[in-house]
Amino acid sequence: MVPSIHDIPGVQAKAAFLIDSGSVFREQKIDAIKLDEKNYFMPWGRDNRMPYNIMELIESDETVSTCLMWNAQMCYGSGLQYNTDGASKKVADDVEEWMLENSLPSYFLGVAQDMKHWGFAISVIILSKDRKRISRLIRKEACYCRFSRADEKTGVIDKVYYGPWRDEVTIKDIEVIPLLNEQNPWSDLQERLKDPKNKEVKFAVVTRMPTSDHTYYPIPYWAALFKGNWYDIKRLIALAKKSKIQNASPIRYLVEISDKYFERIFRQEGITDPKKRQEKIVSIKNEILDFLSGAENSGKTWFANFYVSPDGKENHEVMITRVDDKKEGGDWESDIQESVNMICFTFQVHSNLVGSVPGKSQMNNSGSDKRELYTIAQALQKPYHDLMFLVHRIIIKFNGWKGVKPEVPFIQLTTLDEGVDAKQVKPSNKNNDEGSNE
Repeated sequence: MVPSIHDIPGVQAKAAFLIDSGSVFREQKIDAIKLDEKNYFMPWGRDNRMPYNIMELIESDETVSTCLMWNAQMCYGSGLQYNTDGASKKVADDVEEWMLENSLPSYFLGVAQDMKHWGFAISVIILSKDRKRISRLIRKEACYCRFSRADEKTGVIDKVYYGPWRDEVTIKDIEVIPLLNEQNPWSDLQERLKDPKNKEVKFAVVTRMPTSDHTYYPIPYWAALFKGNWYDIKRLIALAKKSKIQNASPIRYLVEISDKYFERIFRQEGITDPKKRQEKIVSIKNEILDFLSGAENSGKTWFANFYVSPDGKENHEVMITRVDDKKEGGDWESDIQESVNMICFTFQVHSNLVGSVPGKSQMNNSGSDKRELYTIAQALQKPYHDLMFLVHRIIIKFNGWKGVKPEVPFIQLTTLDEGVDAKQVKPSNKNNDEGSNE
């Protein structure tokens, strides 16, 4: 349902209709859906359209969409890199060639968005024909991925289904990808390759943000925004302001016209018929409106007879005055700020960093405070990086790249006395070192 405002018959009032944003996360018993005799998938939401319903809510609010993109950019940092400082020249050259064959910036930013939006991401590794090297790394958009039904005995999910779930689909429309064991993908990959009957060269690896309530599709932490009221309050304020603008547009220009002006025009053109005189007045007003038209003059225009004072002071026959059309009392300004702050708080984004809070009277942090906030925001990405590095450690180990490790350097904002605006900082990470095969 599209948000809208309607008149209530019989009374001077309006009603705003809004979808209950929390209903997209409604908890219901969900059963697997059959694709064919061997393939059953778990729908994402009761109608399998939960991610698309959530995306519609995200795209309907400027603050929500901006916060999510900001968090993805923070997670991206200075970009995913394969550090070859401790590797031989041959290995470094091999890594460089591999990176030319795979677009890591596009892949990593996409995975960061999936992690921030949905709390999980799907990466697909593709082996060479001889299955001795991982040659390709591809991201599969999370909202188009569905998990297979877990094994009743082991609880293992062994497939990912990738397809156009917005429409009705059949097994012919779906790409079926074997999913490596989420708890131990490296050992699972080794076991699959030992099986002579297994000829697969494409495998999916899931990166999942742990949640307190493990489900097929994790509910992200920011779901509280839709389950609460602040998202709906912000949209309701926007609808109320839109209604006010549409039904009570401010007067922007006052056009004052003397009666003598029309009389002079009537005499010059010999207009005596009352009907034609009225038509001429309308024509003159339209000419003035055309003069005032445009984006700069989109408000209403007021016409009034110009009064000639008895003391004989000179008066213009037509006078156009711009009217102060500032909003009275800053309607809902404090409510907008409060709702925006609550949305930013939910996404752990400081509003001063994204400039999302309106008004000139808001607190504005100093440059030092903003640098610290930016540093904190990047430091909070470490858990995500640790989880996202798993598939890259698999690639590095499988390809035998000794002395190579994945890393995401931070972008550290600097002070003016350092002579640069920003610099990269490579974190010293024990987890990275342990998984670097040095």
